[in-house]
Amino acid sequence: MKPHLSATTQQQLVLTPQLRQAIHLLQLSTAELEAEVAEAVASNPLLDWVEDADHGNATGDAEFSAAAPAASSEPQEPQQVPEDSWESAPDTWAEQAGSHSARNNDDFEHSEDADSLHDHLLWQLHLGHFSPRDTRIGIALIDAIDDDGYLREDLGDLLSSLRPEIDTRVEDALPVLHRIQQFDPVGVGARDLGECLSLQLRALPADTVGRTVALQLAADSLQRLPKLGIAGICQEVGCSQEQAQAAVDLLRSLNPRPGAQYGALPNGSYVIPDCVIWRQQGLWHVALGAGAMPKVAIQRDYQQMIRHAGSADADYLRGHLQEARWLLKGLESRADTLQRVVRCLVAEQAGFLEFGPQALRPLTLRNVADTLGLHESTISRAVARKYVRTPRGTLALRDFFASGIDTDAGGSTSSTAIQDRIRQLVAAENPRKPLSDARLADTLKAEGVPVARRTIAKYREALQIPASHERVRIG
Repeated sequence: MKPHLSATTQQQLVLTPQLRQAIHLLQLSTAELEAEVAEAVASNPLLDWVEDADHGNATGDAEFSAAAPAASSEPQEPQQVPEDSWESAPDTWAEQAGSHSARNNDDFEHSEDADSLHDHLLWQLHLGHFSPRDTRIGIALIDAIDDDGYLREDLGDLLSSLRPEIDTRVEDALPVLHRIQQFDPVGVGARDLGECLSLQLRALPADTVGRTVALQLAADSLQRLPKLGIAGICQEVGCSQEQAQAAVDLLRSLNPRPGAQYGALPNGSYVIPDCVIWRQQGLWHVALGAGAMPKVAIQRDYQQMIRHAGSADADYLRGHLQEARWLLKGLESRADTLQRVVRCLVAEQAGFLEFGPQALRPLTLRNVADTLGLHESTISRAVARKYVRTPRGTLALRDFFASGIDTDAGGSTSSTAIQDRIRQLVAAENPRKPLSDARLADTLKAEGVPVARRTIAKYREALQIPASHERVRIG
């Protein structure tokens, strides 16, 4: 076959530097955006901070008709706006957001970098003077510990994954596990609830009231406690009613999920809202926070110097001028996209803002993308790590999205609304006879929402609600 040349035409998407920068800016959080712009100002002589930059419509607010679904078709009276908050929300919050982020940016970054449970355990492991072999076993054990602090994986299977580098038996690894179980938080590394509570009880002073009886119950009778009751405990353990009650109270005071405290934001940390949503006279308003549109501009003096500078200097300044224009254009595009997305979310989820999670409608990234004529990936970047200040507090934009489940009435309800209903049912249950997942599923089905038991279990775990046998309370 002879070689030959041929010409063809085709269309393909090319990411220009401007488009790449716009995509990058869109996915940044407010704190990251401030750092990005600060770095650009420091490296580009044509950029500078300004006290009052006019960004056109990028920072304007939008109005929505009273979109919250009403219980009846009668006209609603305008909602009274408190004098001190929502009517002046845009200006007040814009000032607060700017000074807030400038003063406390270190705290915000610390919340992003907070240690996870595994990091905390590995830090203690490396301070524990373990041998290299035991350190390797300890790392494997810690990697298998779940977010609640439990080691649920079979030790034999876990240790087999270390072969052939390390060939060890379960009996040889138990001393390492026992040392990890002495780490902070107390109770971590337990293989079941009874062991978790026993580890916490052993860490208490020996003269703690009810400790001896509680240790016996945690080791032998934990699952049967609801059926035993105080009288049954007295008979089985051989103690007085006062001792049995003290033991039960002590068990109640323990933490069944010692690892859950890690991974959450520490006390005193916060997020910086990108937008403000408030309601005034029956209309929902949206405005960007100050941090969503950093106040930077091109220095006109340097721009005019390009005309009189030499060729080398002019090329240098033109390059930075082009970068500055791209940055400002990217910031405007980010602000416009973010505001369009938030407007759409407010229009779709006005009921959520007014009535809470039970009124959250099913909404996906595709729904918003189709409404705005954008790609799903653009919507995903726009809502990632973005927050809004609302009359219900500061919410993540992802809180406005929820998958849907068809109801018997022909409509649909969101998974978030179902989770909120599960939370309500559990809060109102008889503590001596908690509702099982099957009972919860039957209750929701009777209310017109057919949900499978396994779906209830998944939602319950997402809400960090224990199983029914763990929620039993006696006495």
